[in-house]
Amino acid sequence: MQATTVAKESALSVNGLSYAYGNRAVLDRVSFQVEKGDLIGILGPNGSGKTTLFRLLSTLYAAPSGMITLAGYVYPAQAAAARRRMGIVFQSPSLDKKLTVAENVFHQGHLYGLRGNELRKRVEDLLRLFGMEERAGDLVETLSGGQQRRVEIAKALLHEPELLLLDEPSTGIDPVARRDFWRHLFALKEQKGLTILVTTHLLDEAERCDRLLILDRGKRVAWETPSRLRALIPGSVLSIRSPKLSEIEGELKQLWAGRLIRRVDGMLRIEPRSEESVEDAMRDAASLLQRFGAEVTALTVSQPSLEDVFLHLTGHHFESQNTESNGISDQ
Repeated sequence: MQATTVAKESALSVNGLSYAYGNRAVLDRVSFQVEKGDLIGILGPNGSGKTTLFRLLSTLYAAPSGMITLAGYVYPAQAAAARRRMGIVFQSPSLDKKLTVAENVFHQGHLYGLRGNELRKRVEDLLRLFGMEERAGDLVETLSGGQQRRVEIAKALLHEPELLLLDEPSTGIDPVARRDFWRHLFALKEQKGLTILVTTHLLDEAERCDRLLILDRGKRVAWETPSRLRALIPGSVLSIRSPKLSEIEGELKQLWAGRLIRRVDGMLRIEPRSEESVEDAMRDAASLLQRFGAEVTALTVSQPSLEDVFLHLTGHHFESQNTESNGISDQ
């Protein structure tokens, strides 16, 4: 008897989405579909279009072209219904620092028409979930950055949304708080089956997602799992640092014609040959040292990273781009 595969239900769908500020296009026919219960990362450098995409998905902007379906509702035609199914945490803090933790969350509940025992129980449950129950009576201004982020998410979850959108959520918090923050995200995904979408420019955060949408200059360049993206580059990447980089680059492009050799951040990066083994990479490294040893100040052999993948897909480094337009900076 042949097993049947049941397709997961879609939590968010984007088809042919474009957006422009004046004559400058910041999104160009972007499409992707998110399944329920997945943790999705939108990855891109400043200027890639990810902040504009977030503003469209969070219903701050109306989509001039293309289609967005949020938790089963078409936006903007069914905007009100879609908003009630979403929890949103913006990059800029939304807490009133002169109110207590509990007061901030209670006021959020009032905006959704929650009152009485139901609201009280939800507030208590969420503060317990995020380990903030003992700080409920403390002013927000006394909390650390990581603790404030936890309260922000508690607010966003108060009305029990199906979809949680987070814009650069770890901005301004230290590495320890960032790890703790991601631990809470994984718990929400596993325990509540929540669909989570996170925008980020941090490659280590992107590695933790089920699937990545990589944007570059408004275009979708990849929609895949991190492991499958890294598999686009088989083998190990060689990196050379030298005061005579131009001479080495010219000689290597003749010696290793057909291999992808690029300059990135003052280093020469050499992608592996197809189906190259670790032993092959080590032999290549030894050959480079034998040929250019006195001129090489650093030589590394590493497994492909998402930064290598981005370079492979776009032809340029994962770096900030200045795309100011009409006073709006898009990230």
